[in-house]
Amino acid sequence: MFSFLNRSEKTFRHGIHPHDYKEMTRNIPIERMPFTDEVILPLSQHLGNPSRPVVKKGDKVYRGQLIAEPVGFVSTGLHASMTGTVVAIEPRHHPSGRMVESIVIKKDPYSPQTLFHEHKTDWENLSPQDLLEVIKRGGFVGLGGAAFPTHVKLTVPEGKRVRFLMVNAVECEPYLTSDHRLMLENPEAIFIGIRIVQKILNSEKTYIGVETNKPDAIELLRERVPADLNCEVVPLATKYPQGAEKMLIEAVLHKEVPSGKLPIDVHTVVNNVGTIAGIGEIFQYGKPLIERIVTITGPGINRPTNLMVPIGTKLSDVIEYCGGLKENTRQILFGGPMMGAPQLDLEVPIMKGTSGILTLTEEEVQIRPEYPCIRCLRCVDACPVYLNPSRLGQLAKMRLYEEMLDFHIMDCVECGSCSYVCPSNIPLVQRFRVAKGLLREKMAKQKKAG
Repeated sequence: MFSFLNRSEKTFRHGIHPHDYKEMTRNIPIERMPFTDEVILPLSQHLGNPSRPVVKKGDKVYRGQLIAEPVGFVSTGLHASMTGTVVAIEPRHHPSGRMVESIVIKKDPYSPQTLFHEHKTDWENLSPQDLLEVIKRGGFVGLGGAAFPTHVKLTVPEGKRVRFLMVNAVECEPYLTSDHRLMLENPEAIFIGIRIVQKILNSEKTYIGVETNKPDAIELLRERVPADLNCEVVPLATKYPQGAEKMLIEAVLHKEVPSGKLPIDVHTVVNNVGTIAGIGEIFQYGKPLIERIVTITGPGINRPTNLMVPIGTKLSDVIEYCGGLKENTRQILFGGPMMGAPQLDLEVPIMKGTSGILTLTEEEVQIRPEYPCIRCLRCVDACPVYLNPSRLGQLAKMRLYEEMLDFHIMDCVECGSCSYVCPSNIPLVQRFRVAKGLLREKMAKQKKAG
């Protein structure tokens, strides 16, 4: 049936091959999470400036209504994910571990929870700038986890040209299947989104990159590609981190994004497949980014599933809906095992960038002793951006952060491949994240000082 799998699969050099663990949820259709009594909507849900509230405590708000407006260019709108009353605008626990100013909405128990202003937009007669404004106010960010404002990525700088739109449907992170289910259940929204983004970018061709562990999605998308749409579905080898945008470009276009440069420097823009489908839906139905598909999975949850969850739903409510945690559950991550963020509080909300909730038991989170580096260079062979993690790890341990710049630490994509293969159990990627954070902070202070 899937004869294309016999062809040579495209991929990038280096990387690793962890077991994907997707069998837990890959065949489970998306179901809708019921509306809970309360949602918590942090004003900071994306990179850039937090949104600014346009409502106050006591206001009645409706599902899909704008409740916080963008502040500046690198910012997006925020919308009520259910109809109810604003009961607080105050700091609440955030998945990052900080307290963040948030809008708290209590559900109206008598509301049918219909969309605030359901309508279809005649996007074909809008200018690219008008389309970008709809996306910006619609609150769209990258749904693969980075949560970078979508309209910023789709704004082509003067003097630049975009030839290719790359739709990232790889989903290489183990356990996660939300993008897989989206492709199987709502391909029409994906192709409408592609048409809209192609118009914004004035691009020549679109590629949809999908790993070959999703053969049913590849087959379906190929069947559904409209005849008049210049779009190719590209099967990719199942390898981590195939979904990193630089790796995806290398695999599909055989082009390397230079150090310190962006995909647009090789005439390409990369967008997650969920973001593309969301763009299709706002122009089809007037639905801003108020909900997303989340994979709830792992050995620590009683009922693994794929859920359409209103943004702002509390983690505790999602876990309860999925049958609760098993007794030996010891850790919960937002995201997957390679790049996910551990959560300290069950009252944190589901964010725009929350692609998965991974529950791990004692067996998976055993702390392994760290040993000295034996210079085996497995980390060098695994690194997809050709760094020397061993040397960088030694510099990080000695807190020689400035020297790490000479070894291109800022090119690290924090995929965790080096930590995964290290026989000495050295937490390389964790040290790199700390180093990069400190270096960015120092650079920002220097820039501010002039």
